[in-house]
Amino acid sequence: MKQFFYLFTMILVSAACRGNGQSRVTYVPDTAMLSNAFEAYREPTITHRRFKHADIEPLILKRRGGSVFEVTQLGVSVLGKSIYQVKYGMGEKKVMLWSQMHGNEPTATMALMDIFNFLEAQGDGMDSVRNQLKEQTSLYFIPMLNPDGADIYTRRNAMDVDLNRDARIGATVEGRLLIEAAKSVQPAYAFNLHDMNIYHNVPGTPSPATIALLAPAYNEVRDINEVRGNAMRIAAGMNRILQGYVPNGVAKYDDTYTPRGFGDNFQSWGASTVLIESGGYNGDPEKQFIRKLNFMIILNALIEISQGSYLQYDIDDYEAIPLSDSKLSDVLLRNIRASRDSMDYKVDVSINRDEQTEGDEYYVRSRIADIGDLKENYGYDELDGEGYRFMQGKIYPKVFNRIDEVSLETAMKLLRQGYYAIQLSSQPENRFHGLPLVVFSQRKPAPASLNLGREANFFLARNGVPAYAVVNGYLIDLSSTPQQVFKNYVF
Repeated sequence: MKQFFYLFTMILVSAACRGNGQSRVTYVPDTAMLSNAFEAYREPTITHRRFKHADIEPLILKRRGGSVFEVTQLGVSVLGKSIYQVKYGMGEKKVMLWSQMHGNEPTATMALMDIFNFLEAQGDGMDSVRNQLKEQTSLYFIPMLNPDGADIYTRRNAMDVDLNRDARIGATVEGRLLIEAAKSVQPAYAFNLHDMNIYHNVPGTPSPATIALLAPAYNEVRDINEVRGNAMRIAAGMNRILQGYVPNGVAKYDDTYTPRGFGDNFQSWGASTVLIESGGYNGDPEKQFIRKLNFMIILNALIEISQGSYLQYDIDDYEAIPLSDSKLSDVLLRNIRASRDSMDYKVDVSINRDEQTEGDEYYVRSRIADIGDLKENYGYDELDGEGYRFMQGKIYPKVFNRIDEVSLETAMKLLRQGYYAIQLSSQPENRFHGLPLVVFSQRKPAPASLNLGREANFFLARNGVPAYAVVNGYLIDLSSTPQQVFKNYVF
């Protein structure tokens, strides 16, 4: 058993709650407790975001037959993988939480495994929290609703249907399972747990929208009734915590009514529903820090539901959260000189890196996402290229027999000489070579150009000398040491 002791700080004050006569409970979240609980109970077998059903299923099944959780198999996916419901508590306040209905949106699933570890622990000074949840709430978790999509890291299920657009007719087996679970449980609260692309930002800032929150609309005109208003209050409480960890890194997701969406329908079915979208955070490609944020805000929201303290927050607090924008890219190059058809010009260039799944691995394929005046856009990696000119790279003339003939140090020397690609005499067994170079065997890569959609492989030169390389969408300072390149980039 993990032993550590913290005072769980709750300031509970009863007062009249404006508008509905309910008693208002003032609660001060103990963020140190939440943070330390995550560090103590994070599931150690899950360390990256591309896990599979076979990694999660044992973590669920080991709780079956125990005294803490009630584990039920709701059914199976299109390809026959088991989908489970994990219940905790016996209280009157029913809460449903489901994750990974999109297979490539795994962050909250990791956090739910951490929460399971926390809930089954004891004797660490936080049993009062567990008892509060057990006595006041009944929590129904459905982790990894789309195991078929998760196994190949894709959004849709094996029928190629977006599960989050199947709430109205239930055409998919997974969608029907969630509909039937909702009918059976009839929750008063719900959490719809997702990831969004990392290119969302807080409007007018370079800050990624690390977490986006939403109390979905339940009708076309986006009315606010008591059910939706309570969801807004819960989201406002989440934002209070998040501002201490990602200040100015929280946004509001688009609340356009989606009649096919599960969040919108749960709201209309009478469950105060909060959508959590996990976005990006610089330096956290595996979303382990964002996993921690999910753990903290979900667990704290459950505590606040158990004691009714979410009513202390105002709907205006939620409405004040800025609406998410989408002006981020992986790399943004400003003021780059280029020429075409004897015309010399200066432009900004944004570059994105798309992940391509191949078996149990993935690789990155870059593309030029936008060209022109991008003054209101931002990049995770930015360079003011004033004084630099676009330069095509060269293919090194020597043909290598094996990839291990080229060291990282040699690769950097080639880049500094303007070579961006090398040729092998035969196709390498593994495309994941780890070198900051384009590697090919027979088909030569197309010459680089500043054209929309083209792969980003070129140089930025000053006075004809390469100063920066862009290889597969990664910006490389050619004054860097090989070790710095190896540490910061994945090829």
